Amino acid sequence: MSRFDMSPLYRSAIGFDRLVGDLEHLLHGKSGDQPPYNIEKQDEDSYLITVAVAGFAESELELSVEQNTLLVKGKHEQTNSESRYLYQGISNRDFELKFRLADHVQVKGAKLEHGLLKISLLREVPEALKPRRIEIGQGRTLEHKS
Repeated sequence: MSRFDMSPLYRSAIGFDRLVGDLEHLLHGKSGDQPPYNIEKQDEDSYLITVAVAGFAESELELSVEQNTLLVKGKHEQTNSESRYLYQGISNRDFELKFRLADHVQVKGAKLEHGLLKISLLREVPEALKPRRIEIGQGRTLEHKS
């Protein structure tokens, strides 16, 4: 894939550096992240991330949120197993997935069932930021006096 020069955007778009960084990550980020996952929009304000974590115990998984980034880590506990595989199709490696969360998106919970880690997300826009209707003829207006 060819590389795009994002420097003109940095020079002319003040305060959009995070957006440009996200675009660069999408354009140049790793493909084939492991383990596989789904991101599902359940309704207008709720989302579900499902990560296939077969072989991981609940104690081996860690979720954290820092500065609008959800981090999902899986780290196997060390075992002294000296298995001799004829074929190993099931990955047994540690992983780390990062998901950038939009403003006002909160992680509401997570559960592990049947080898799938399900993470519930909800967008909660504060009332002060929601659009509101202004009735004409209501309230006072400020007038300039010359």
